[in-house]
This record gives sequence, C-alpha cells and structure tokens, in this order.
Amino acid sequence: MTISFDDFLKVDIRIGTVVRAEPFPEARSPAYRLWIDFGAEIGERKTSAQITRHYALDALAGRQVVAVVNFPAKQIGPMRSEVLVLGVPDEDGEVVLLGPSRKVPDGGRMY
Repeated sequence: MTISFDDFLKVDIRIGTVVRAEPFPEARSPAYRLWIDFGAEIGERKTSAQITRHYALDALAGRQVVAVVNFPAKQIGPMRSEVLVLGVPDEDGEVVLLGPSRKVPDGGRMY
C-alpha cells in the first residue's frame, strides 16, 4: 500500500529517554513498563514493551528510544500505554529497539 507524504506527517514519531523501567508481571507476554521523557513540549509518557529478551531492566534508564506519541492511549492489563515504542524483529522475532546512533535532544521529531 502506498501512502501520501501528508499521511506520513500525521504520525508523530519522537525521540525520548527512558527515565524508569519496571517489571510488568501482569502482561500476557514478558514485558517491562517504561516511563519515557519526551522533553518539555510532550513531557513524560508511559508504555509497556515486550523487550525482555535483549534488554535488562537496569540497562534501560538513560537509553534513547523512538516512539509514536500521537496514538490514542491503549489499556494493556492494569496500565494505560500512552506511546508506542518502535523496534524491529531480530532473526528470532524478538524486538530490537530503534534509537538514534548519537545523543539527540528529547522530543526531537523524526523526519
């Protein structure tokens, strides 16, 4: 399916820094709860991510990630996910997070 550039611009994809990560034992599949700072304009948002295979909890704080910030909130078990963190599958189908190759300001919009 082909989309227009205007359609692409509707998806607000930003950089944020994980400020806190916790286990999410209530999730159906192994997951973490993440709190991500997207800078002054957007602030801190929370989400869950099935990234337990490649990422230890203590290694997530301070990591910059790419996320869609303008989807409606979604109820996932007992929490409301406010953003969608982006990743790609490895050869086994496990999530590898997307992020910048160098530090950039939180809240920066992808273009």
